[in-house]
Amino acid sequence: MPVKLSLSALKQTRWYEYGVRFLLGGLATVLTGIVGARFGVSVGGLFLALPAIFCASATLVESHERRTKQKAGLSGRRRGQEAAALDAAGAAWGSIGLVAFAAVFYLTAAASVLGAFAAALTVWAVVSVSAWWLRRKLRIVSHRARRSGRWPSSAKTPHLFP
Repeated sequence: MPVKLSLSALKQTRWYEYGVRFLLGGLATVLTGIVGARFGVSVGGLFLALPAIFCASATLVESHERRTKQKAGLSGRRRGQEAAALDAAGAAWGSIGLVAFAAVFYLTAAASVLGAFAAALTVWAVVSVSAWWLRRKLRIVSHRARRSGRWPSSAKTPHLFP
């Protein structure tokens, strides 16, 4: 699946869904602040690694896909779950880039904050795109192995690369 920007998705989102995203994101931020105040900034910072908006967006992705299929007269439950799972996999792979960003920024911020930000942003982009590319290649390899019969049956083996 190629990466692309689709502004038409903004039209499909209902106004209250934005409210849910902002509310859950705000609650996650407040919770992080409370944890940071109680246990220190290093522990609170760990909670910032969880994208505050992900929980709400996974739910909304699932409902959008299910609703689209229902309009076509189908159940759409499985399609919604698969879309949410794919979104979750993308977030997990994307967090590798987030870790790289944090490490580079931490190591270089003492020299120059602006330089550290530029370096960390560059590393984030390279690592995230590389992780996406690697995931795509591994998925193609496992798919080919399954088709050729060199991979154990999918009924016995969970999908490692959705």
